[in-house]
Amino acid sequence: MRQGFNIGYFIKEGFQSVFSHGLMSFAAVCMIVACLIIMGSFSLLAMNVDDNLKQLEDSNEFLAYIDESYTDRQIEALAKQVESVDNVASVKFVTKEEAKAIFLEGREDDGLYASIPDDVFRDRLSVHVAELERFTETVDAVCSLPGVADHRAEGELAEGFVTVRNAVTAVAWVLVGILAAVSLFIIANTIRLATFARREEIAIMKMCGATDGFVRGPFIVEGLILGVMGAAAAFLIQWAVYAAVCRAFVESGAVTLFTLMEFKEIWTQVLGIFLTAGAAIGAVGSGFAIRRFLQV
Repeated sequence: MRQGFNIGYFIKEGFQSVFSHGLMSFAAVCMIVACLIIMGSFSLLAMNVDDNLKQLEDSNEFLAYIDESYTDRQIEALAKQVESVDNVASVKFVTKEEAKAIFLEGREDDGLYASIPDDVFRDRLSVHVAELERFTETVDAVCSLPGVADHRAEGELAEGFVTVRNAVTAVAWVLVGILAAVSLFIIANTIRLATFARREEIAIMKMCGATDGFVRGPFIVEGLILGVMGAAAAFLIQWAVYAAVCRAFVESGAVTLFTLMEFKEIWTQVLGIFLTAGAAIGAVGSGFAIRRFLQV
């Protein structure tokens, strides 16, 4: 018998199997949709947290106020000590005059601020940290040094975002793993029904010399079709849900603390991930299902 790589034959047989097992196919698609929506929701949350982290990159800086009794030589030595602290990326000395100039930026026309004396401000070290995850640890290490009288830090918010991102990522991987396993099981059983109904035909094909690849082809295509159908449905639902969440978020006024990316900026990435994941789940599930029936 002729066994060439006939993609038309594979697609035809794959579609026939999908519609001949309507209920099981529907269940498989629903599981893929559920898996991808949960994965997509957590992924979108992680992407938005990352985006807000990028906006908070300047918050990986804190100010270490210097003891007012310190001389220039002592300040120079203190700066070197701070620079040697683990996770400190850079240190910059800021005089009280420079601090006043920074404070007055954008307030030049306000005479009340302009009259503030330099002595109100203090010499300080502007300290940049390397890893936001260790922000608090680094602040504590610097503040424990002699000569650091006080500090001001705004990076705790950024550190909180890092914690949220890590937690979201961990939960997403666990849920995706569980739902992917369930999806694989349902798809494998859907394909197994098709292979069981055609077991005699498969046995005859094998005895006539059909290769495993030729026999497996239609079933792999069936799994791919189920996966792509689930991915397309999940993408449209995810888009609608994300748009609704964005509207509710804006109306709540929470945009002052956290901003959401527009879906049109990331839809290609989301669609690509959904299609890849859906096709992979479908193909792998089909591969597991057909393997036993090829041993004739």
